Amino acid sequence: MTESIELLGLGLNFEDLPLGRKFRTVGRTIQDADICAFINVIHMTEVLFTDMEFVKSSSDIKGRVAPGSLVYCMAEGLLVQATMQHTGLAFLNMELDIERPAFAGDTLHVECEVIEARLSKSRPGRGLVRTRNRVLNQKGEVVLTYTPLRMIKCRDGAARHG
Repeated sequence: MTESIELLGLGLNFEDLPLGRKFRTVGRTIQDADICAFINVIHMTEVLFTDMEFVKSSSDIKGRVAPGSLVYCMAEGLLVQATMQHTGLAFLNMELDIERPAFAGDTLHVECEVIEARLSKSRPGRGLVRTRNRVLNQKGEVVLTYTPLRMIKCRDGAARHG
């Protein structure tokens, strides 16, 4: 006889994301190595990220700044591990605003609020959820805000959200 053991780390279903629900992720510190790897992978040769002498002498932003796209990707990574494993089905739309720079050494976390939740009319057993995701640094300053719309699996494929 096989014992049933609960699997942890699975994502939230549509029913777990009612309008108004709020939560936050754990934090993650941006390392200089993260910035270097990211700009090399996407070939972002902007001198703001590759030439520290330019940054010292000519940039309005001083310090080892992280690309906004890296901050967004790190935020998504924090959210995926906490909310979307096996349940997030599609990323459909997003608005994004960069509020202030993030730097190597900053520790980021995401505060998430469900601002739209409705069942899909065309895909039974699926819900559409839009969240307002605020990425904050260790000082509590908002670095980036974005509002993704995602298709999320309903529990057991059923549409039981009220």
